[in-house]
Amino acid sequence: MCYLCKEHSIEVTTNFVLYNKNKKERSSMAKAIHKKIMFKSYSTKLAGRELSIENGKIAGLANGSVVVKYGDTVVMVNVTAAKEPKEGIDFFPLSVDYEEKLYAVGKIPGSFTKREGKPTDKAILTARAIDRPLRPLFPKDFRNDVCVTATVLSVEQDNSPEVCAMIGAACALEISDIPFNGPTAAVAVGWVDGKIVINPTVEQRNKSKLTATVAGTLEKITMIEAGADEIPNDTMLEAIKKAHEEIKNICNFISNIKAEIGKPKFEYKSFAVDKDFYEDIVANFKERMYQDVQATDKEVRDANIDKITEDITAYVVEKYGEEAAEERKMEIADSIHDLEKACVREMILEEHKRPDGRKIDEIRPLSCEVGVLPRTHGSAIFTRGQTQVMSVVTLGMKSEEQILDGIDEEESKRYMHQYNFPSYSVGEARPSRGPGRREIGHGALAEKALVPVIPSEDEFPYAIRVVSEVLSSNGSTSQASICGSTLALMDAGVPISKPVAGISTGLVTDKNDPSRYIMLTDIQGIEDFFGDMDFKVGGTKDGITAIQVDIKIDGLTYDIIKEAFERTKVARDYILDEIMLPVIDKPRADISKYAPRIITTKIDPEKIKDVIGTGGKTINKIIEETGVKIDIEEDGRVCVYSNDTASGEKAIQIIEKIVREIEVGGVYDGVVTKLMSFGAFVDLGGGKEGLLHISKISSKRVEKVEDVLAVGDEINVKVIDIDNQGRINLSMKDLEKSHVEE
Repeated sequence: MCYLCKEHSIEVTTNFVLYNKNKKERSSMAKAIHKKIMFKSYSTKLAGRELSIENGKIAGLANGSVVVKYGDTVVMVNVTAAKEPKEGIDFFPLSVDYEEKLYAVGKIPGSFTKREGKPTDKAILTARAIDRPLRPLFPKDFRNDVCVTATVLSVEQDNSPEVCAMIGAACALEISDIPFNGPTAAVAVGWVDGKIVINPTVEQRNKSKLTATVAGTLEKITMIEAGADEIPNDTMLEAIKKAHEEIKNICNFISNIKAEIGKPKFEYKSFAVDKDFYEDIVANFKERMYQDVQATDKEVRDANIDKITEDITAYVVEKYGEEAAEERKMEIADSIHDLEKACVREMILEEHKRPDGRKIDEIRPLSCEVGVLPRTHGSAIFTRGQTQVMSVVTLGMKSEEQILDGIDEEESKRYMHQYNFPSYSVGEARPSRGPGRREIGHGALAEKALVPVIPSEDEFPYAIRVVSEVLSSNGSTSQASICGSTLALMDAGVPISKPVAGISTGLVTDKNDPSRYIMLTDIQGIEDFFGDMDFKVGGTKDGITAIQVDIKIDGLTYDIIKEAFERTKVARDYILDEIMLPVIDKPRADISKYAPRIITTKIDPEKIKDVIGTGGKTINKIIEETGVKIDIEEDGRVCVYSNDTASGEKAIQIIEKIVREIEVGGVYDGVVTKLMSFGAFVDLGGGKEGLLHISKISSKRVEKVEDVLAVGDEINVKVIDIDNQGRINLSMKDLEKSHVEE
């Protein structure tokens, strides 16, 4: 592949008066101020379109900075690192922010302050997607704060800013002095008209049965995030392989940039455990730890670890002294963690034994029930081992759908899935502070899994909200949410096309021989925590609807991905056939009596203003009279929501009366509005009024109009004439003739 490098020099000059300086000093200072800044631009092709990465023009104080341009999409990525490690922590403090600036799409924020507020869900999900392939590539003993900030400056909808941000983050880290074992890159993948498409355009995305983001290195896949419309395993694997071809090209592109302008990586303080100290702990406590981690019950196992932690700490105090033990407090904790991890992995890899005694491909005990909450529109509880999730469905008006204020073209969302993870679900005592990034990510994954089976708005004109409450957690709560939500939707009478189930697989690899590994079906918390992979797949019996892959190693081979697809397919089918469908095998025939009833009709869009009335007067009168709620779409579709069918039908009748066309020969209901000596004026609805002449009231002689009619009377009339000025003449007498003839 050919890369184009453009080098420019930008002269920066500053003119000011140098007071109290002689001519020689002023000349010397001016030369120091007048300097050249090197600006470089590198270009390549991605999916047939030019992708460029620029460096040296802006953000010169960041450890690494690039501007990624893809068509008219522009994303700036800056990375910084603290000079000193963050003390008192046992993890790598990486933070990733994806900032959506609404000026990028020519919008002014809709908030009161008229500035961007908290990140949108889409921005949070993108930040998570940037984070996941980067995190495993930092040194394991690195504890310095690292911040990655991707700022979207301009958006052309055909060219994904999310992909630009992922590529930019990898490149900025590569050329920076921050320790990082890249490169990595990412692309979007679609499935359009039976073909795999890399970085699909808006038109292609609208037709695509697959929306996936795939990240990887030159050798392996490091992250997959996908929503799909029942894509078969083989097709999904082929899409991943196709994506990897482009990823390799971008990785080479980034490597060439690094070779030219990359900074030497700075030295950092290592937080690796002292080898001799760790070996001492192993020699005295490994055998006991090996037994303790095999407790099948999580609470018993946690109690075992608490006790052995106390004993190891006491051993260190006795051998090294209390002061030394205090100084090595973090090292003790790391050693216990590493020993527990080593025992769990050895047991799985060498003996094919799992901490809870299950077989490698065995699923934990499963159970489920529906209709657990009497007044909600739909509810279910799904239990897998010690993981338990309750999902609750609420049906609402179309106007209650979620409004999105982001930088892409999607403006609203009719189906919403939210996930809550309270502290009691893991036996902890901490106050709730609202959903974090993890909760938003898990909710989005479950939402993706179910979107393909949600009925169309024409078929089921409701806004649908599902909330999954995690009641107990020991791994795979997001997949339990998929199962529980499927059950709750069917309990609510939502006509989903097919039931969906979710399951995850884990991985334990031999660090000395990565080709040697054990894959685990349905991982629990300890296997996720100490394992190398959490490969989550949701889908129907006919195909995949969602994927999310998190890994802690340098990547996955195609063989591992293929086996994970096969394992999850077998497990999904089992969960559906043996557990879920025996409880409820199809959506209920009717929605809950507590859910709003919907009656729809279609009117001429030109008549919408007649239904609404001046200042909403007409529609508000209908709502007040019938007690219903009304949504009117721009295309003339009217949805009436009511607690009972009679009220809804009454509202529909009023609306249809307003918009009906008055024709000669037609018979209509009307209301007498005014009496005159020569006849009565009758309101026919929709702003139409006709004259009922006294001679047309009855076949019998009528002396006075007041003898027969009164203001407010509801009468049936026939239109006998509409003159060239649109005046309508009515008759009651002609209807008498019709009855006589019948």
